[in-house]
Amino acid sequence: MAPDPDRKRTITWDDPKPPLAASRELDGLAFLRAMIAGDYPPPPISRLMNFWLVSADPGEAVFECDPGEYHDNPLGMVHGGLACTLLDSAVGCAAHTTLAQGVGYTSIDLNVSYLRPVLSTTGVLRARGRVVKGGQRVIFAEGVLEDAAGRALATATSSLLVLRP
Repeated sequence: MAPDPDRKRTITWDDPKPPLAASRELDGLAFLRAMIAGDYPPPPISRLMNFWLVSADPGEAVFECDPGEYHDNPLGMVHGGLACTLLDSAVGCAAHTTLAQGVGYTSIDLNVSYLRPVLSTTGVLRARGRVVKGGQRVIFAEGVLEDAAGRALATATSSLLVLRP
């Protein structure tokens, strides 16, 4: 079956290499705040999935997303991968706010619990991440994905490995 020609989406993004280089010159919190201020473009995944970083404070990060029909799964609900990606970004960036200049991180694990279905008509989603326990080697964080009314749609816990140069 051919796709409906009236349902299409064009994605553009910025070269991710300059922001990556800049991220090595700032501590994690300063870099994320510079991204929010528009000094650096968002990563390509943000444009692809239509989500954006709205705030970063020590040990905390918040993303928003306006889900659309293009996020739907075959059952007519937003695919759980969107919720997972938003939560992964929120907990990861919460950890990133605690890192010194030149220090990075990567996820060790991510555990997501889906509490309610998300529809493309749900409205703006908000993913909040916060560090539960910082560390020199491993950071532990948790997150919640909420609808505009503040109802929890999904939760996550994550362990993140600190990568030193």
